[in-house]
Amino acid sequence: MNLKILLPFGVFAEKTGVARIVVETSSGSYGLLPNRLDCVAALVPGILAFETKEEGEVYIAVDEGILIKTGMEVLVSVRNAIAGADLATLHETVMNAFLNLDTQERDARRMMAKMESGFIRRLMEFHHER
Repeated sequence: MNLKILLPFGVFAEKTGVARIVVETSSGSYGLLPNRLDCVAALVPGILAFETKEEGEVYIAVDEGILIKTGMEVLVSVRNAIAGADLATLHETVMNAFLNLDTQERDARRMMAKMESGFIRRLMEFHHER
């Protein structure tokens, strides 16, 4: 298989001759082999693993994103990715960087929702005063 990992600002990795890929989805781990049917999967922050003859098994910490498999082409588009040899360090990166960022984003969205509802309430009050 041919694996391409995309980030919002560019290509993170392009690999050919990939024998297998394992990703994490909201439903659990998901494995891809060359003859698997085409598919789409939503990825959660976790470890993406793939194997080639040249490099053996490679691990990459990825943020949330999407995986698309069509034929022998596998496209992974994620918000952030970090390569590393040490699996424990990559797991720690996922926990500290990617999952913590999700908490910050939830807080920001909650604050935006409060601001929007306050704006709408004031707009309605202004409209009724006229």
